[in-house]
Amino acid sequence: MKYYIIAGEASGDLHGSNLIRALRRQDPGADIRCWGGDRMQQAGGKLVKHYREMSFMGFLEVVRHLPAIFRNIAFCKKDIAAFKPDALIFIDFSGFNLRIARWARKNGYHTHYYISPQVWASREGRVKKIRRDIDHMYVILPFEKAFYEEKHGVPVHFVGHPLIDAMEGLPEADPEGFRNRNQLDPDLPLIALLPGSRPQEIEKILPVMMAVVPKFPDYQFVIAGAPSLDADRYLPHLNNPRVSIIWDQTYPLLQNARAALVTSGTATLETALLKVPQVVCYKGGWVSYQIARRLIRLDFISLVNLIMGREVVPELIQDRLNPEEVIAALRPLLSGPGRARQLEAYEELRSRLGGTGASSSAAGLIVNFSKQG
Repeated sequence: MKYYIIAGEASGDLHGSNLIRALRRQDPGADIRCWGGDRMQQAGGKLVKHYREMSFMGFLEVVRHLPAIFRNIAFCKKDIAAFKPDALIFIDFSGFNLRIARWARKNGYHTHYYISPQVWASREGRVKKIRRDIDHMYVILPFEKAFYEEKHGVPVHFVGHPLIDAMEGLPEADPEGFRNRNQLDPDLPLIALLPGSRPQEIEKILPVMMAVVPKFPDYQFVIAGAPSLDADRYLPHLNNPRVSIIWDQTYPLLQNARAALVTSGTATLETALLKVPQVVCYKGGWVSYQIARRLIRLDFISLVNLIMGREVVPELIQDRLNPEEVIAALRPLLSGPGRARQLEAYEELRSRLGGTGASSSAAGLIVNFSKQG
């Protein structure tokens, strides 16, 4: 059968790649065309457009790129119509995907949404569009099933979180090999810096992370470079000999890190599942932040805290993201009771996410529904 998958960010590329592998296992003859990234392409999808061409963060950034966004939407519709998929699969990326879903519904395509857009966080009215335009919704967070079914009467499939599978399949940490491969100091412990995958995040967040380096002379800091960004984005910030940057090794980096500074997003959950104490960091443009704070109705921004329903990891947002507060939040995580409390909470977090097999469960449902027509 033919599957068309649309993801628009780095996290969607990761989840999409795992879904593609699961689809190919359950349907060996699968013909898969996709919008996503390198991981989805490597998994066997025929890449139409890379997410780096579509990822815009913040209200003003989106407005500036509206012509490109509308061109992408028009091109996507034509490409789907030419491919004629048996299943059209959306992965998060709601601003784009819900527009395509409306068109797809009118044109008779079978629609599947894997990994719900965060309608529980803002613009809850989008649930009406999901009810209207999506045939099958697959959710990965435990509270999402109650949100859809109990609050809005929309049936969904809870498949568990795909990151559990990613963590299960990791090789054992190899501290010596990791340090040798990346020419890191063999003696200094590591603090990982995950400043995000968008240019705006590097500009706003990485300088604050770098400002704390002098206060921790007994540690070396390693930046996880985003594969969607050129090295030139990072060079202006690499002005300390105890700071390095590595590429395509985020999980090994976290496996070898004592603690991490992490931009909000899927990375906060990945860091927790790898049992690394963390401080969550986020800062956007002033206008975008003022709009977001009026739209988002949540007590927390990190997935860790949202799933747990309490503050497990410190969140430093906007004006609170400054060197002094980062230093104060990071120190207790390097040793002592603050570190122990966070690691203990991580164990509870993992149990709440369910077991392994999220990608396989979602793929199995998609294949079966597609066979039924």
